[in-house]
Amino acid sequence: MQAQTRKKSRDFHQLPTVWNVVFNLIAALFAFACVFPFLFVTIISFTDETTLAANGYQLIPEKWSLEAYRYLFKAGDQLLRSYGVTILVTIVGTVISVIMTALFAYAISRKTFKYRNFFGFFAFFTMLFNGGMVPTYIVVTQLLGMKDSLWALILPLAGNAFYIMIMRTFFSTSVPDAIVESGKIDGAGEFQIFYKLVMPLALPGMATIGLFSTLGYWNDWFNALLYIDDPKLVPLQSMLMRIENSMQFLLQNTNNPSLGMGVLQSLPQDTSRMAMVVLATGPIILAYPFFQRYFIQGLTIGAVKE
Repeated sequence: MQAQTRKKSRDFHQLPTVWNVVFNLIAALFAFACVFPFLFVTIISFTDETTLAANGYQLIPEKWSLEAYRYLFKAGDQLLRSYGVTILVTIVGTVISVIMTALFAYAISRKTFKYRNFFGFFAFFTMLFNGGMVPTYIVVTQLLGMKDSLWALILPLAGNAFYIMIMRTFFSTSVPDAIVESGKIDGAGEFQIFYKLVMPLALPGMATIGLFSTLGYWNDWFNALLYIDDPKLVPLQSMLMRIENSMQFLLQNTNNPSLGMGVLQSLPQDTSRMAMVVLATGPIILAYPFFQRYFIQGLTIGAVKE
């Protein structure tokens, strides 16, 4: 009887281990499914264009080539300059966006703020209705005078009502009123309370908003299309789009005698598109691990700790 009891106890303790293995395998397969497309795109970008046209997409290409990257790097200084513009806009824009979002959301999350409902509705209303492209263009270019300016790439994306709603909910659920009251009892002002007491608790939410803003600024090309004519201020995504448009123009004018057929045949059509994806996506993927631990904190911020 005791032997059967010990056997059942041993089987019971082994059961969680089996399920852990199963769940880990499922998570590994899901992670592989997420990462594999980017790895496949990277492999295609290093594939010879002729081999790709003959054999199609292959995990192990018959012939490797750097021609797609050579074609893109012919832009030379322009590519490096566009990278610099994009990195500068992303860093400055993310900092401004996180600060604006956190301050606005914190104000409307406090029940003691008299006009919290008004400003909350003011932010929510812009999620449903906006002025449109033409009024926005007039405000940015004529009223604010930001044509051919980096601020035209930063300020239009700095205020996001959806991010404000997310942070307001985060402040309301994760920052106890007792902490704010204790700061007031100790004689701290509103900014001191926000900086020294609220921000440490809100880092997971702010990091999440920061990553969203970073992705938005990094992938933005439309504002550059509207407001930027100076080649020195063209961001990376816009420059890659212009390269793609130029390639499409050449391919659509194959019957033009002024264009040599040898030049058109040597264009790395598909591989260059994949190389553009790698150049545009690689740096932002490398930045993700710096935000990962804050996401984990955000998931466990409301957990019960023993």
